[in-house]
Amino acid sequence: MRPSWDSVRLLLLASTFLPAYAATSWGFADATVAVQTKGAGIGNELKEKITENKPLSKPVSLGGSDTLKVALTVQEDRSAKRPHQAFLLLTDPSTGLDISYPFSVKETGKSRLELTQKDVPYQLLKSTQPIDASIVIGSFGNAKGYRGEAFKLAIDRDVNVPLPSTGAPKYGKLAEIHHIFKPDPKNPPVVVTLVFVGAVLATLPVLAAIWLYLGANLNHLPAAFKSAPVPHALFVGSIVGLEGIFFLYYVSWSLFQMLPAAVAVGLVTFLSGSRALSEVHERRLQGLR
Repeated sequence: MRPSWDSVRLLLLASTFLPAYAATSWGFADATVAVQTKGAGIGNELKEKITENKPLSKPVSLGGSDTLKVALTVQEDRSAKRPHQAFLLLTDPSTGLDISYPFSVKETGKSRLELTQKDVPYQLLKSTQPIDASIVIGSFGNAKGYRGEAFKLAIDRDVNVPLPSTGAPKYGKLAEIHHIFKPDPKNPPVVVTLVFVGAVLATLPVLAAIWLYLGANLNHLPAAFKSAPVPHALFVGSIVGLEGIFFLYYVSWSLFQMLPAAVAVGLVTFLSGSRALSEVHERRLQGLR
C-alpha cells in the first residue's frame, strides 16, 4: 500500500515546523580570558580566546599581583540575552571543593568578571595542581543550561608569603560583653529648688489680688459646694493631687510611675471639672454671678 500525495504533503509541512519547537540552549560568544599584571599598563595583559566546550590547552597562571579578567556575551539560541544565572565555577580536582563567582551581566548579555588571589579561598590556594575553571549559564524557561570547562587556573603563589588563616570559627562561645550604663540623672541642688519654689509661691498673692480686682465672688462658695459638692471637691482635690504627683516625680518617682498616676488623676480632673463648670453655668443663667 503506497501513501497518498496528501499524506506526503502533510509530513513535509510538519517537518518545516519542527525546528521552531526544538529546545533552545544557552551559550556564549566573543569570550576571552586575560591576566593583567599590576603596573603593566592597559593593553599589556595576556589574553586568550575561549570557545564553547573547548577548554584552553595551556593553564592560565594567576600571580599574587595579577588580576584575572573574563569577558563574554551570553546567548540563548545564538541571540544575545541576559540569563538568570551566569558564573565562573572553580573546582579543585583533587578534593572536589568548588566556589562560584557571578558575572556582572548587562541586558545585552555582555558579561565581565575580575578575580585576584585575594578572592580565592584558602582551601583552593593551597592546591598543588591547576584548578578547573568552568562557565555555567542557566535561566528560567525551557532553554537548556550550559556548563563547560573553559580553562585551567594555575595559582602562582609566592612561597615567601604565608597562606591566609582560615579565620575564626563561625560558631562558638564569644567573649563576654560588659555594658556601661550612664548614671541616673540627679536633681539640682536644694538651693536652686528652693529659689524656684519661692518664685512660684510669690505669685500666689499676686494671683489672689488680680482675682479680687476682677470681681471674684467668694460668697458663692457655700452655694457652689451645696449645689454640687462632689464635683467641686474632686476638681480641687485632683488639682492638688496633680501637684503632689509632680512633686513625687521630682523627688523619687520614675517616669513610668508618674504617668499612670497622672493619667488617672487627670481623668478625674476632666470629668469633675466639666460637671463643676456646668453648675457654675447654671448659676450664671439664674443671674447669681
